[in-house]
Amino acid sequence: MVLGVPIDAFTMTQALGRCTDAIDNGGYLSIGVVNAAKVMAMRHDVQLRQAVNDCHMIMADGQSVVWASRLLRAPLPERVAGIDLFEALLAEAQRRQSRVYFLGARTEVLARMLDEVARRYPDLSVAGARDGYFGAEEEAEIAAEIRRSGAHLLFVGMSSPKKELFLNRWGEATGASVVHGVGGSFDIMAGLTRRAPAWYQKYGLEWLYRAKQEPLRLGRRYLTTNVSFLALLAREMLRTHTPGRTAAGPEQPVSEDAL
Repeated sequence: MVLGVPIDAFTMTQALGRCTDAIDNGGYLSIGVVNAAKVMAMRHDVQLRQAVNDCHMIMADGQSVVWASRLLRAPLPERVAGIDLFEALLAEAQRRQSRVYFLGARTEVLARMLDEVARRYPDLSVAGARDGYFGAEEEAEIAAEIRRSGAHLLFVGMSSPKKELFLNRWGEATGASVVHGVGGSFDIMAGLTRRAPAWYQKYGLEWLYRAKQEPLRLGRRYLTTNVSFLALLAREMLRTHTPGRTAAGPEQPVSEDAL
């Protein structure tokens, strides 16, 4: 448990192994990923918190979450970024001839992403694809469409909390063995946005790199979220490290205005 979120202490290799086990055994595995922003969002969004907590495997997508786990004496072995797991699963699906379905992004971005997937994984079996712009009344039919496609893996490239809520309601109904909400990974693979260089990733500064690309839209959001995350971490460290006191459960959710 890290800051009230039950994160699995898995390496990338272990996470990938759980996914392939689910495919081999015909089971169902839903994957959740959390970073500092999502940890804070989960504290005021009850539906998002429930959707993430319901996932069968929850990974630390952000380096700041890994550092927090170590400061709180519940160390996670490493960061397992959602996009890295996404790419590893695509390679594994190609090797195993597992069928993959892509859901999310705008139509033109999805098309560019599919072109790049075909270039990188020429033998990948694509069961189908659909953009991420649909209403709640269409969700049941979309889940049925994915089931009819025979997909073994479903990747959902939509923003939070839409992707988490969709997968929480309909993930198992899609018939896929592994469902993974990959957020902006479709945009990165399509070349629409650039992923931070390794140096930024190593020092947990991917948020800064993204903010530099879109300062007006993301600058203030990242600043307030990071300050709130650090304040939460400081409070938790004080509670868990004070002699004679034991760790308490997660605090009551704070209001959105406080973030």
